Amino acid sequence: MFTVVWLVIMDIVLTLTLTLALLVIPSVSANSEGDALYTLRRSLSDPDNVLQSWDPTLVNPCTWFHITCNQDNRVTRVDLGNSNLSGHLVSEIGKLEHLQYLELYKNNIQGTIPVELGNLKSLISLDLYNNNISGVIPLSLGKLKSLVFLRLNDNHLSGKIPRDLAAISSLKVVDVSSNNLCGTIPTTGPFEHIPLSNFENNPRLEGPELQGLATYDTNCS
Repeated sequence: MFTVVWLVIMDIVLTLTLTLALLVIPSVSANSEGDALYTLRRSLSDPDNVLQSWDPTLVNPCTWFHITCNQDNRVTRVDLGNSNLSGHLVSEIGKLEHLQYLELYKNNIQGTIPVELGNLKSLISLDLYNNNISGVIPLSLGKLKSLVFLRLNDNHLSGKIPRDLAAISSLKVVDVSSNNLCGTIPTTGPFEHIPLSNFENNPRLEGPELQGLATYDTNCS
């Protein structure tokens, strides 16, 4: 009788252990996303305290303002547009593997676009327009095969428009106007349907590239 009871108890303990383990796994993942977002918070100046709820001691960031999560407590949206933020972006953003919308437009963010943003395979919208971002458009953004909206206008970006972007079949909107880009405007893939006004106010940017006629690096020396 004692043996039977003992086996029942052991079975219950094992079941509880497995259940707890399954509960802990998403929490760990979510907390790593919280760590990444808190690193972003520390890199930003926030005079209006819009990031005040970003508490790194919580189990996950899903209760923070301006953050949206899916049913598995994974971050899918960061909505910080027009929030009077300054500072710079951090490479840790690239760890938010379920992120679909990164909205940081109309702030005073400086520095460069981290190449690690190319790891955001679920990203649909990247809105960094109306900031003070400099440097080049990373080639790694060409890996964002779910991207639909890419708005980088009104910054201080330089260099060429990566041809890797032309391979993103889902891309519908590209706006890189009012920067300091150079070279020619792509004309293949989704760029066939992007209006030329989305490339204007780049003094060193040439017109649409003519296949086999216009050199890719024109005016980029």
